[in-house]
Amino acid sequence: MSVEVPEVLDAWRMVAADRVFEGRLPLSGLARLDGVLLDATGEAAYSLGFGRDELRVPYAELRVEAELPLLCQRTLQRFLQPVRIEQRFGLIRDEADEAALPPGYEALLLPEDGRMRPAELVEDELILAVPLVPVAPGSETVEREWPAPAEEEARANPFAALAALKKH
Repeated sequence: MSVEVPEVLDAWRMVAADRVFEGRLPLSGLARLDGVLLDATGEAAYSLGFGRDELRVPYAELRVEAELPLLCQRTLQRFLQPVRIEQRFGLIRDEADEAALPPGYEALLLPEDGRMRPAELVEDELILAVPLVPVAPGSETVEREWPAPAEEEARANPFAALAALKKH
């Protein structure tokens, strides 16, 4: 069952009810992500499902699809970076509980009241998906040797001064 996503929700109640939410967020509304994007056009579609796995571990499963407008560092042109995220979070109340999570779970530390903001979770994952150096797919690499002039190499050699003394 898919329902419109509230701004704040109680994660523990959502786990008990096995709720699934779907929503869309305009990129212009994500202030922290705005700093790494070339512009804020577009939106992110996401779904957030809650439940318990076969080991009774409470989880939130997030799926996000977006195209992020970035500046290619090779061509200095705008391009859309396709992003597809699937992440399962193990919901924990204490940092010590992180060690008990099964493999494949990312820990999500919740406050005592269990309140969480789905938009912030989506924004966090989108920020992590932005590459350190954005490069448009299919752009040509620039591979070229830039040799130093001979006199510069001679000056850079620490033994060049000794060789000059030896000649005298």
